Amino acid sequence: MSALPYRPCVGLCIFNKDGKVFVGERLDGGEAWQMPQGGIDEGEDIKVAAMRELKEEIGTDKAEIIRIHDKTFRYDIPPEVLARLPWGKKYGGQEQTWVALRFTGNESDIKLDADERPEFGRYQWVALEDVPKLIVPFKVATYHQVVEAFKDIR
Repeated sequence: MSALPYRPCVGLCIFNKDGKVFVGERLDGGEAWQMPQGGIDEGEDIKVAAMRELKEEIGTDKAEIIRIHDKTFRYDIPPEVLARLPWGKKYGGQEQTWVALRFTGNESDIKLDADERPEFGRYQWVALEDVPKLIVPFKVATYHQVVEAFKDIR
């Protein structure tokens, strides 16, 4: 556990019409997949943060919030990863509020390069229970909690 505080963050579990969830492959990590996530600005509402991150990371806000999980999940970030992050000297990990959403758009609405600093190079839709198998080791426990939190959604 780090002596540094945790960065307030929102995580997005985006379900398509077939009940599969969105995972993107990070541009900075080769075979590192994750669901969209990002920092919550000071004073920002969770719903607002979720929709902002959705637009920044996948290029569209065509989704409806299904549920906001009532507990936060924390994970520590390894020092070698923190060293590459712009906020790495300020935080030792992330404390995430997870939001389940239903994607209401079409595949053509997803534009991974819409933001000036794209996060993902490619994406796929996978079964929720398979997501932890794709995730970097330091986030796996958190993703198991996300699966448990949203396993009733299809």
